[in-house]
Amino acid sequence: MIQIEKLQKTYHAGDTAVHALRGIDLRIDEGDFLAIAGPSGSGKTTLLNIVGCLDSPDEGSVTIGDARVDTLSRKEQSDYRRGNLGFVFQSFNLIPVLTAQENVALALTLLMTDKDEVAARTQAILREVGLEGMEDRRPARLSGGQQQRVAIARALVKEPAIVLADEPTANLDSETGESILELMRALNERHGTTFIFSTHDPMVMRYSRRLVELKDGTIASDRTRDGETMQ
Repeated sequence: MIQIEKLQKTYHAGDTAVHALRGIDLRIDEGDFLAIAGPSGSGKTTLLNIVGCLDSPDEGSVTIGDARVDTLSRKEQSDYRRGNLGFVFQSFNLIPVLTAQENVALALTLLMTDKDEVAARTQAILREVGLEGMEDRRPARLSGGQQQRVAIARALVKEPAIVLADEPTANLDSETGESILELMRALNERHGTTFIFSTHDPMVMRYSRRLVELKDGTIASDRTRDGETMQ
């Protein structure tokens, strides 16, 4: 599904060059439940952002399905993100004046105009993530775990092929974080959605079926939960 080849990215801060990615080669298959791990500065968030069309590489390519997304214009990348990718962030990024239902429905209203279809799909995904009865609550009246469930529902309501999750457990206690990971793994198994995490949380690494570890912008290891080396 995702083919990454010779990916390089360098950031400049004054006279200092920071080499975030140094020639990454990686294949991610449909339905993967994959964690990209590593210490701060290893390049994991940069890699996630490039796959998510939020940033562009200096060199190399990213192909998702039949689309060479790194060559798309900014507008084309925005349109591609809206229609094909879902995002879950550590800070939830919910709109505080909107209810849970409105936060989730907003993602769909950008893609379709049928209000009945938007309402039906929004209600269905909120029920699936365990928020039935909380649809009319605004984020301030939801716990951190419930807010993250809204964020997951918002990502999935579009039925994307890929969900990108940047440190999804960072602002959650361990018990809540584990319940969120169990939910995402169940959704992965039920829908076949590809999940890609950027994380330094050992619990996320344990829950993933495949772990790619970065160090200084390169792949240090790539293995499945069963210990099979992928590269």
